[in-house]
Amino acid sequence: MQRAFDIASLNVTVIGAARSGLAAARLLKRKGVTVFLTELSPEERYAEAARIMRDEQIPFEFGSHSDRIYESDLIVVSPGVPSDAPVLQRAAEINLPVISEIEVGAMFLEGSIVAITGTNGKTTTTTLTGDICRAARPDTLVAGNIGLAFTDAILQKDTPVDMAVLEISSFQLDTCVTFHPTTSVITTITPDHLYRYHGSFQEYVTSKERIFMNQGPEDHLVYNYDDPVVTGAIKTAMAELFPVSSLQRLQKGGWRENGSLVMDAGFGKEVVARVEDLQVHGRHNHMNVLMSALAARLEGISIDVIRSAVLSFKGVEHRLEYVCDVDGIKWINDSKATNVDSVVIALNSYKNPVVLIAGGRDKGTSYEPLLNIVKDSVRAMVLIGEAAERMEEVFAPVTRVTRARDMLEAVNIARMAAQPGDIAMLSPACASFDMYDSFEHRGRVFKECVHTFCREPLVA
Repeated sequence: MQRAFDIASLNVTVIGAARSGLAAARLLKRKGVTVFLTELSPEERYAEAARIMRDEQIPFEFGSHSDRIYESDLIVVSPGVPSDAPVLQRAAEINLPVISEIEVGAMFLEGSIVAITGTNGKTTTTTLTGDICRAARPDTLVAGNIGLAFTDAILQKDTPVDMAVLEISSFQLDTCVTFHPTTSVITTITPDHLYRYHGSFQEYVTSKERIFMNQGPEDHLVYNYDDPVVTGAIKTAMAELFPVSSLQRLQKGGWRENGSLVMDAGFGKEVVARVEDLQVHGRHNHMNVLMSALAARLEGISIDVIRSAVLSFKGVEHRLEYVCDVDGIKWINDSKATNVDSVVIALNSYKNPVVLIAGGRDKGTSYEPLLNIVKDSVRAMVLIGEAAERMEEVFAPVTRVTRARDMLEAVNIARMAAQPGDIAMLSPACASFDMYDSFEHRGRVFKECVHTFCREPLVA
């Protein structure tokens, strides 16, 4: 249990009525804390949250941030609230402490935490790590940025939990103060979300570094040895380091050797799996598997349990997800590819020509790193959303580009452009919020559009 504050004696304000903010307020109320929730949006947008708060007698306000906020002893902020929001700037001016919802969850957890962050790979790594740990310890919580708020996961448990596996975004790390995982994992760091960091990649990197800032020599940090930004970022870490590489053999950590994924977590060299036996493919997935296996082994999970979970793992929805094969064209849902680096990984995963559906809400990063691989691999590109105009300017010189008004039109254009043997893939390189509620919503719509002409059953 991580408590820098005697929170039961404090008046706490929660900012934000979305999933994590509501869950934090409910957990604090249930634990006997005096709590107040404030949300800038109108109540109509959060009608269900308002109903729940009335039922649970949690005071709240919508439509503005009143001065009542500044009468509290502590602020808990939702990850959707930017750090330069006026309400947080005012809090800083009067030295009012601000922490994240993740930190609230950690205050009420009895046991260890595996915390996983990174630009790409963190959802796959979190999911697999969760699968492994749950196989050995069924009550393990798997939560965070992966779809279930940490505080909500704790709310759903009637008994104490001794382990949590958490996906942590940079937005959540921004307001972590005392958060202290026993094992932390950094998958990759490439430019993303720069609109939240004043266009500064270094600010974004610094946010990621917060995952290990409270760790000591008794803790573990698993990291991507092949990523130079990551290896630079971890130089200040105090935790014991466990590097992972797919390019060279290491003395400890994880690596590929003679067609197998191998690790040494302090128990001697152990084979995790033969690469040919895995159900997930590509160098990036080999790294994800090794990081998951290492994190679980460092938390005391047996190698036999790790091997079994790894061999049965089929990947995650919306990440290079097979949809169906129609007329020799393979359709792939990669809606989770919300940045340029993810799309590079996706295109490198296939040898056949690709018809690429991309676009959405621009995230302020350069598309230039995609130019060469698009030129070499993409037969045609179909663009949607707010970023379509900017992306067309970049990619029209190297491939055939068409704009579509919506996903159904994009899928139909891609179907006409593709030839037998091609890959038709949604891999947007952009956020989804211009047209959809989330990347999951975007991926579901894509699959529904494909299944208007695909005879294979739609898998939810």
